[in-house]
Amino acid sequence: MLDRRQALQIGLAAATTFTFAVFITFAEALSQVSKSITIVVPFAAGGPQDTVARLVAEQISKSRGQSLLIENRPGASSTIGTEAVARAAADGNTLLVNGVPFLQTPYLRKVSYDPLTNFEPICILARFPIILLVNEAAPYRTFSDFLTAARAKPGELALASFGPLTAEQIAVELLKRRANINMTFVPYPGYAPAVSGLLGGHVTSAIADYSASAQHLVAGKLRALATLSPARIQPLPGVPTMAELGYPGIELDLWSGLFAPANTPKDVLSRLTDWFTAAVQTPELSTKLISQGFYPVGVCGADFKALTQRQYEDYGRVIREIDLKPEQ
Repeated sequence: MLDRRQALQIGLAAATTFTFAVFITFAEALSQVSKSITIVVPFAAGGPQDTVARLVAEQISKSRGQSLLIENRPGASSTIGTEAVARAAADGNTLLVNGVPFLQTPYLRKVSYDPLTNFEPICILARFPIILLVNEAAPYRTFSDFLTAARAKPGELALASFGPLTAEQIAVELLKRRANINMTFVPYPGYAPAVSGLLGGHVTSAIADYSASAQHLVAGKLRALATLSPARIQPLPGVPTMAELGYPGIELDLWSGLFAPANTPKDVLSRLTDWFTAAVQTPELSTKLISQGFYPVGVCGADFKALTQRQYEDYGRVIREIDLKPEQ
């Protein structure tokens, strides 16, 4: 039988153990709640992917009280940042925002990841319309005029866009083949520099997103000849699509999507999906996105996964058709 002293010692030990256990549990919970989520954007700051990521992160921080940090890791057609997320812990604390380059780059560069097996698609956050532009001073009033000039002067017309080895270059090469024209593709590090090159008269035309060209279109410095998006866009209702012009399949369905590393727990993916879907659907964020030339989407889960699989296969087929050579 225990004496009073022994009983007291055992009681104190038990109380200490219990208090320590409670402290550890509380500390772990506090750590999980306060830990920031890092969203890696594998493009330079200021571009469409970066803009969408920052607007959505701001909305979630405001509505959920969760800290989200944007980390720009550009380079090698988005592969540097993408590879970093593929290697990250699958705990939901490191995410990736990427778009079409995520699917087409593995065909054109040596990468250490598989877009279909090393990532979990969460949501498409927004789409952004792409248009074919010429300088207002150019003689081309229509897309037909542009093609006529390209056929009359093989190789002389220069078309600028984001590149090289990008979805934009793929679209240009596909147009050259199907329209039987010869143009020179001039790669720029982004849409804004390509538009600057067009404004400066360094190139004949450019393919860029609407947000990079809107102010110049409104000012009358640039003219839109066609949209490469699947449908006409709201700010330019009179500008036809490539399909309407007789070239179906030559389109850029560009989007900003959110991904997590493969094997991220289902409950974590579910929570993230709920957060980002709700954020994109808020009128406040929708207004901000639309004002900058983006269309809120919110296609998530299985639907987004099916889209990535389909587009990945489509890009493989088109790259083989135009015989675009991978980087050596």
